[in-house]
Amino acid sequence: LHRPPIRSRETKLTSYPTMYKLAIAALLAGSAAAFAPAQVGQSSTALNAFEGELGVQPPLGFFDPFGLLNGDVDQERFDRLRYVEIKHGRIAQLAFLGNILPRAGIHLPGNIDYSGHSFDSFPNGIAAIKGPDAIPFNGIGQIICFIGFLEITFMKDVPGTGNEFVGDFRNGYIDFGWDSFDEETKLQKRAIELNNGRAAMMGILGLMMHEQIEGNPVVGLFMEY
Repeated sequence: LHRPPIRSRETKLTSYPTMYKLAIAALLAGSAAAFAPAQVGQSSTALNAFEGELGVQPPLGFFDPFGLLNGDVDQERFDRLRYVEIKHGRIAQLAFLGNILPRAGIHLPGNIDYSGHSFDSFPNGIAAIKGPDAIPFNGIGQIICFIGFLEITFMKDVPGTGNEFVGDFRNGYIDFGWDSFDEETKLQKRAIELNNGRAAMMGILGLMMHEQIEGNPVVGLFMEY
């Protein structure tokens, strides 16, 4: 198999956009903190108050490497962080699927515009939104507007609509059989979603980093063979 020449480390490092440098640094910092010993000064109040929360599970247990719950933290603060974690996890799951499905040859049917450009005529990954063959700005603008529409209409927790937990976006009109589950099943499904979201956040970050480093994500390399 012919392998393209490997660029020097110095050349590759100097070509990374700033945002990817920061993302890699954050990822390394989080990984290092995962294996660091527990800080002596960490608040035992937070450990005692939140060690029974959903998502605190083996092998890490109560895992707060950045100390976001240190000090005198109340339930409102925890709920806000959990809300953000769940929402980012859901977005990351969609992003991960949106990255690997087109690389598997799965695209929306038809054309993306009236000029006859089909959905599969555009590149995958970051090149779809940045580069010479990227989706035109008008198309990206529509995507941003659609996301904003979802954000202000559906993707929020409306008080007084019977939602049971932080991140429950049913808001009284979406159910999908949730009310038919017992409490144990509900906790299990919420834990699955939380863990899948955490994995997806790491997964989409890994795909983005690898695409910038090698010019082709890991998934793409596997599909070539």
